[in-house]
Amino acid sequence: MIEVRDITKRFGTAVALDRVSFSVDEGKILGFLGPNGAGKSTTMKIITTFLAPDTGSVTVGGMDVLEQPLAVRRRLGYLPEAVPLYDDMSVAEYLRFVGRARGLEGARLRERLDWCVEACGLHAEYKKRIQELSKGFRQRTGLAQALIHDPDILILDEPTSGLDPLQIIGIRDLIRSLAGEKTVIFSTHILQEVSPVTDRVVIINEGRIVADGHISALTEQAMGDNRVFVTLRTAAADAETVLRDLPGLTGLKALEAPEDGASRFELRAPFQHDLVGSVARLASERGWQLGELHESRYSLEDTFIALTRAAGQQREVA
Repeated sequence: MIEVRDITKRFGTAVALDRVSFSVDEGKILGFLGPNGAGKSTTMKIITTFLAPDTGSVTVGGMDVLEQPLAVRRRLGYLPEAVPLYDDMSVAEYLRFVGRARGLEGARLRERLDWCVEACGLHAEYKKRIQELSKGFRQRTGLAQALIHDPDILILDEPTSGLDPLQIIGIRDLIRSLAGEKTVIFSTHILQEVSPVTDRVVIINEGRIVADGHISALTEQAMGDNRVFVTLRTAAADAETVLRDLPGLTGLKALEAPEDGASRFELRAPFQHDLVGSVARLASERGWQLGELHESRYSLEDTFIALTRAAGQQREVA
């Protein structure tokens, strides 16, 4: 559905994008992740035909964005980083204007207005002028304009910016509900925004793609080993000697025990290895009482930091 191939974009001497490539299949949701200034908005502007790449190509639904820009725009709903609003209009006037500009009229326009107002939570603000809206409701109005013509492709640049926690949950649920029906790219620099909506991400940093894949696979790639914490009510020296013989173990570190007569450890092993099961069986065989046994999942922040750090080190070596 969307193919980005080796696009490069420079602004003067600054390289905003450096041979960026990724694709999004029809009906899928892609999280486009990176810190501020990484190149997310520039990429989205190229996909939506607002900027042209210096080199490389982008196709949307099989159409080249440089050769068929108007046809591409008809397929897209776009929420840019700077929300395109007219402050002197009411929300109702603005959405009707955008709907008519998108070719809607009559019953179809009313149907889409009703759907967008409901989906974006704009009932209470519908008659207000846009200049009177809070930042959160301005963002919701911008999202409504991207959805008004029922596009099959959505490009959302920081769609939850300025929203309160309850509003963020609502927008997440809305984006997630579009899976299978629409193709969606949404960008964010807030890592917690990604995993509730999609499990596939592209991570960009300093204009280059540093990772592309499912979050679980990227975590394994970035972190190498799984972590398991265990507390045993037995002497630390005895427990450590036995634990070191566990199959697949790649690391063991003694930690401060919660009480006298107990021992606590951080164990590491490859993600594919059932370390929790191995420790549980060992404790049962030895008659050790377990006070704690659990995996410590790496956060998306851990994964992001590890991947971007590794990419930076590779560039330094090159």
